Amino acid sequence: MIRKTFMAGMLLLALALSGCITREGKDSFVRVENGQFIRNGKPYRFIGFNFWYAGLLASEGTGGDRDRLHRELDYLKSAGVDNLRIMVGADGPENRAKVRPSLQTEPGVYNDTLLRGLDYLLTELGKRDMLAVLFFNNTWEWTGGYSQYLEWAGYGKAPVPVIDGWPAFQEYVGQYLGCETCDTLFRNHVKNIITRVNSISGVPYIEEPAIMSWQIANEPRPMGADNKALYETFILSTAEYIKSLDPNHMVSVGSEGSFGSENDMDLYRRVHQTEYIDYLTCHIWPKNWMWIDHTDIPGSVERATLLADQYLDEHIALAEALNKPIVLSEFGFPRDNHRYDREDPVTARNEFYTHIFNRLTLSAKDSGHFAGCNMWAWGGFARPVNIFWQPGDDYCGDPAQEEQGLNSVFAEDDTVPMIQRFVTMLH
Repeated sequence: MIRKTFMAGMLLLALALSGCITREGKDSFVRVENGQFIRNGKPYRFIGFNFWYAGLLASEGTGGDRDRLHRELDYLKSAGVDNLRIMVGADGPENRAKVRPSLQTEPGVYNDTLLRGLDYLLTELGKRDMLAVLFFNNTWEWTGGYSQYLEWAGYGKAPVPVIDGWPAFQEYVGQYLGCETCDTLFRNHVKNIITRVNSISGVPYIEEPAIMSWQIANEPRPMGADNKALYETFILSTAEYIKSLDPNHMVSVGSEGSFGSENDMDLYRRVHQTEYIDYLTCHIWPKNWMWIDHTDIPGSVERATLLADQYLDEHIALAEALNKPIVLSEFGFPRDNHRYDREDPVTARNEFYTHIFNRLTLSAKDSGHFAGCNMWAWGGFARPVNIFWQPGDDYCGDPAQEEQGLNSVFAEDDTVPMIQRFVTMLH
């Protein structure tokens, strides 16, 4: 059922702002103290996954599969994974490159079945003492994001990169940060979600301990050097707005780091030094950034780890200077032969991931600022049948515009027991 959603739960929001949430309740929220994540009075560090489609699985409608959701969450929890980065939902009409079904079908108009799915997901995470980082917007087309808001604002039909090409798409989305109508529509969406009351548990989202952080967007970018000032204003004002709605949860940017900041570390610093952003994020993509040779992936690991170290060092140093934690919230690595099937080994991937996890465990021992990571992405028990996702296929870690299995970690991959060993070392 589709319905128009208006602001809800403001009385409960007022109670929260007035301090009616107990101290015991606040201890279960993740917060930052002296550059560290603290949860239930103890330092919190994690190895987690991007599980962007979890809310879709939680739905009782098209694409929903609650039995699979339970199985995935139970399996992840058994492996020591308790932190998942998840999309709030996709925007706008469907196309071949976009996640389906869509949550926000028109500005402020929602698929109520998917909203209840998000409620169900948070309830199930809470039962397992797991946490979600929920991102709202997206530079890229696979959830709608920038391009969908521009189309709604009257900027013409949004180009689809796989059809119209990347140059056309990049030129189009470069208009987003200067679009006041887009910002108004986006803020309305943010308000509608944050002020929601869970239809299953009755708990307002602002009082939900299963939410670790609201994240402004997936890989927000200026999309052009001329847009850097607009980008800074967008990030800072949105973060302040989210905090005004919800003082209990942390806010993060979702940034890739310097790579997503026009290679401008000062811009990256400026959007993370504000009091309204609680921690830093960065991403590492050895394939996309041409750090590896596709014809010799196992032979490329050494170079990839060297460049990853240099990238991490620069961003961790800034986190230390700002005295905030930093999370590597996306990183992926292809299978050994760059195939998409589960039979292709993951020796190179495991070697690269081992290097990242070693850095994280060393940071934990030294009370360092590198506090967590989320691999891209959890494929779990999916069984892809097409190279590109088709309606009716299992949701996989790879969105619809990418080859199914490209970066997915499946339940039977020997990456999983490796993760379990490192999680034990973290704690």
